[in-house]
Amino acid sequence: MDIKSIFYEKVINEINLLPANKLSEIYDFIHYFRLGLQNNDINSNDSIKYAGCWQDMDDNSFNDLINEVYNNRKKAFLERRNNDTNFN
Repeated sequence: MDIKSIFYEKVINEINLLPANKLSEIYDFIHYFRLGLQNNDINSNDSIKYAGCWQDMDDNSFNDLINEVYNNRKKAFLERRNNDTNFN
């Protein structure tokens, strides 16, 4: 018996032990978990398209880009932190 069959059997056994009124929650969990895995695969493939796109960029432009990204992230983090600490 392969590892997939072993875990498949274990999952089915656990599901069979659940009360019927909880099965819809289990279905939703499994369904959305699977969709999340598919979305991760799609997003990973989309990201690969950009691999090496900065290869032809000169050093000054690349450094400007890195500094801009750093500053934007820092600004976003500070704004988020300020929003989290404001208790109006």
